[in-house]
Amino acid sequence: MPSLTSAPLRTARRTTAALTLVLALGACSTAGTAAPVTGATGAAPDPAYPVTLDNCGTEVTLDAPPERVVTIKSSTTELVAALGAADRLVGTAFSDGPAPDDLAAALADVPELSEQVPGQEALLEAAPDLVLGGWESNFSADGAGERDALAALGIATYVAPSACKEAGYQPDPLTFDLVMAQIREAGALLGVPDAAEQVVAEQQAVLDAVEPVDGVTALWWSSGEDSPYVGAGIGAPQMILGAAGLDNVFADVHDTWTSVGWEQVVDADPDVLVLVDAAWNTAADKKAALAANPATAQLEAVREERYVVVPFAATEAGVRNADTVADVVDQVTALGLDG
Repeated sequence: MPSLTSAPLRTARRTTAALTLVLALGACSTAGTAAPVTGATGAAPDPAYPVTLDNCGTEVTLDAPPERVVTIKSSTTELVAALGAADRLVGTAFSDGPAPDDLAAALADVPELSEQVPGQEALLEAAPDLVLGGWESNFSADGAGERDALAALGIATYVAPSACKEAGYQPDPLTFDLVMAQIREAGALLGVPDAAEQVVAEQQAVLDAVEPVDGVTALWWSSGEDSPYVGAGIGAPQMILGAAGLDNVFADVHDTWTSVGWEQVVDADPDVLVLVDAAWNTAADKKAALAANPATAQLEAVREERYVVVPFAATEAGVRNADTVADVVDQVTALGLDG
């Protein structure tokens, strides 16, 4: 198991416009012809380690590539698989839905520790040396465990930087540049920087091929019925809608997601409704609720069924976002709404 440290930082040393990654290149930075230092096994140390990074205000150092990884949330599970490191996964938890077709085979035999955030007992039984969480709240006393407590047990933790909430760490706004930086950071953490660059190149190629729509307003409805929880102005929904060329009717709300009233939705009168399809609140349920609500039933978008559907697992920052942009554009274009 690689040695590691993890401790809260006293000050925020990073702006929201950057993800800081410091690679401490010990032995490999010394010029000369001396033989490399070897450990007890006789193997030369990996020159890319130790890796130290500032992660949502917690300093994390890995002295060697992690060998036993647990992921919480689909976004982190799919990131590890996309980087070609699914063989190191000893458990996943809190899946937001099925893996995409190109990653399904790699993840098929990975044990599921819990349908929600795993408890500490279940996590410790998996004996991970690194746990990747999609949200900061995944690491709590009543969840997988607090980060400093897990570090004391020799378990490093990492939160997707796109989900950081502290001032100075929360992306404001989230951008594709930051998503790409997040992929590179995970690649450095796992010791697969070349794979990360390949994933970034593939994502960028998809985005470069997108022809954004124009002059179309949209509502992003994630969840909730009495008070819809919608995409606001600085998170993944806005990033995806903006890249697709859609005008988010709640872009002026300075948050990632926000709760609104149905009267606000009616007043906004969006051209298209982007419906997040989740097992606990399906797109079909959302369509039925819109048609049954006397207020929203009068919206032209509802009467004409101008719906775009995206799976929940593709709506948080991760390796699905670029494809989601392209898919949203295709669906809007198919509705005859472009321009």
